Amino acid sequence: MSRLTSDFFISALLRTVSGRGDYATIVKKGASQAGAIFIVIRGRAGQISLYGPAPQQAYSEDKGRLFLRNELVSDDLALDALMAKESRFDPDYWLVELELSSSDAELPFSTMP
Repeated sequence: MSRLTSDFFISALLRTVSGRGDYATIVKKGASQAGAIFIVIRGRAGQISLYGPAPQQAYSEDKGRLFLRNELVSDDLALDALMAKESRFDPDYWLVELELSSSDAELPFSTMP
């Protein structure tokens, strides 16, 4: 089973989040076929969580895209620094920002346990 393209995955993610009445936007558009995807969850009080691609060894045929929370990013300065570093390594990455209605809302993507 092949993995969904990045632009297809993000399009579905935006529809899912908007359909729940929450906010979603593309901050940086990357390569449509295989750009790495980073997702920022912004809380109503301004706190942020960043999710990035899980390591390749975490994938199997029955799983779609998996994301891993970056525990080092908790504010906009840390996010900007990490994204600047990522841009030097892979300029084709995507950055998507979500604002969910509650802090305990189910994430609209799969994460590593």
